[in-house]
Amino acid sequence: RYAHILRDVVSRDEVSSDVPTVAFLRGLSVFSADLKRGSMEMLILAVLAEGTQHGYEIGKHLERISGERLAFRASTLYSALYRMEDKGLVKGLWVEREGQRRRCYYAITAKGKKSLDSQTQDWVAFSAIVNEVVGVKHA
Repeated sequence: RYAHILRDVVSRDEVSSDVPTVAFLRGLSVFSADLKRGSMEMLILAVLAEGTQHGYEIGKHLERISGERLAFRASTLYSALYRMEDKGLVKGLWVEREGQRRRCYYAITAKGKKSLDSQTQDWVAFSAIVNEVVGVKHA
């Protein structure tokens, strides 16, 4: 249900050149830390709305769906997950499997789903206004 939000947030359709792709390939930050930080919670919730995943999988899912243009440091991602767990938006469950490291799998909670719905509505409205102000036109 929320996969389209992830695609919309990281869509190349709104990029007028290959500058972000070139920046990524050179190892530069494609998006400012503030921009990513402001949307991180919504992005994580959208990933978890598709199913339970551990932190590393969440990060890799975001990278994959963004065409490798959206990446978060592990420390940043896990800090966000811990904050979201404290707020009751996600629930973590530690799992140990033979021959593997212990991992914490995260699931979205009912409160998290409500928050995702609210944040999604806010994002759509906010991005529409920003696009209007800066003159971005959609087909």
